[in-house]
Amino acid sequence: MASGQRGRTFLVFRQRLVAPCPARWAALVLALLGSVSRRVAAQEGADPHAVMPERPTVATHAWTVAPGYAEVEVGIEWDHNPSGTTALETPTLLKIGLARRLQLGLAASLTRPPASGLGVSDLTVGLKVRLANDLPIVGALAVLPSVKLPTANPAHGTGTTDGTLLLISSHQLGHMSLDINFGYTRRSGDGARAPRSATLWTSSAGVPLAGAVGLAVEVYGYPRTGGPAGSAGIVALLAGPTLSLRPRWTADLGGILPLRGPQPDALYTGLVYNLGAL
Repeated sequence: MASGQRGRTFLVFRQRLVAPCPARWAALVLALLGSVSRRVAAQEGADPHAVMPERPTVATHAWTVAPGYAEVEVGIEWDHNPSGTTALETPTLLKIGLARRLQLGLAASLTRPPASGLGVSDLTVGLKVRLANDLPIVGALAVLPSVKLPTANPAHGTGTTDGTLLLISSHQLGHMSLDINFGYTRRSGDGARAPRSATLWTSSAGVPLAGAVGLAVEVYGYPRTGGPAGSAGIVALLAGPTLSLRPRWTADLGGILPLRGPQPDALYTGLVYNLGAL
């Protein structure tokens, strides 16, 4: 197949993939929720040393690390922007179980934006609160308020203080897990470096394939933002295999495909490790 034909074929595939309107996406999600074959089991009896990965997806699940235990997630992501420039980041998250349904999260990363050197990003502090394990429709329900502090230099941060509220719904559909998130962010500043307000929606699924190998698939979006730093909306597809090395270890590898808007193509890999009791 000639390169031009391949490009046209890929464009048609992408257009068909993103063609459904938000109402159709919502109908699809409701259909999945209606097909739940068994309820999510309560987490309290689980092994406290078993990892509970929140990566590689943008979405997170409603579950929390066991009280008094800690877990670390480290990844590497390489981005190829529509402009032809590249960027690199190492998203890192430390999770600490504070109580039976309460988890503290500390997140930061090394970043190398286009035309800049390597540096440390802003620090984000979040507190995940699991409100319920098994409710009708929403399943396991959690909220995650967080604050991003302007700790980085201008090349590696926005210079704003960001408050975010994330709503998390987690389900078990047979052997498949499903996590649905909706988020809202409000930032300080005049909107010149980053939009004052931003939203997020995402739906991710994890499916076991064979033995220790699984598959993570996610569709996520950042709707259009306004102001001087506003940008067009983004819809993207993330997918890749996961590997459970041991109960305390998992690894992942995959890519991100932009479906709509200025989302870069990306490759990622990472590890999650349960550090044990503090």
